[in-house]
Amino acid sequence: MRKNSIKNNRINGEVQRVIAQAIRESKDPRISPMTTVMEAQVAPDLKTCKVWVSVMGDEESRDETLKGLKSAAGYIRSVLAHEINLRNTPELFFYMDSSVEYAIDIGRKIDDVIARDNAAREARGEEN
Repeated sequence: MRKNSIKNNRINGEVQRVIAQAIRESKDPRISPMTTVMEAQVAPDLKTCKVWVSVMGDEESRDETLKGLKSAAGYIRSVLAHEINLRNTPELFFYMDSSVEYAIDIGRKIDDVIARDNAAREARGEEN
């Protein structure tokens, strides 16, 4: 199976859906309720799966959520085995995805620059 094949993309989508559902159902208090599965990438041999998650909150809640997910990997893997019939149930590796926080930070910076530019125009008496 090629890495970017249609079959692999479908498997990635289903694995992502099941993992997100299993995270919502997990009872580990370390896992933040604001956890989102951004992407799941199953290897072509179905042996491993890299899972990128995003957590809204401070650095401490991100670290605790990552620890909780690594601890709950066995449970999530068993749910995955029951929900999806694959030749192998992949071993899960969790990574923190900070792209959402980065996008929010860039948006704030752009808004600040626009506000400063508008304030400078008003001070000079120019119209927009």
